[in-house]
Amino acid sequence: MLSKTLMAQLIVRNIEDKVVAALRQRAAQHGVSMEEEHRTLLRDTLVRAGRRERRSFKDHLANMPDVGDDALFARPAARIRRVRL
Repeated sequence: MLSKTLMAQLIVRNIEDKVVAALRQRAAQHGVSMEEEHRTLLRDTLVRAGRRERRSFKDHLANMPDVGDDALFARPAARIRRVRL
């Protein structure tokens, strides 16, 4: 017995002409329909991007390049100014 997988349909309205033209051109470059190119873009953007390894803030900081001595980034001392009351 064959099982049927139900697939959702998505209707997107009010798309700018330049977006439609870009989708049409991209689909032609890949030799697929605009609908297939739309599916591919959604899949690549939403599903595959979610699978990428997420790094913690600590990992990002640890992987920052060494850009020089901290003294290069020292702030000058604040000048004291008189405030009238």
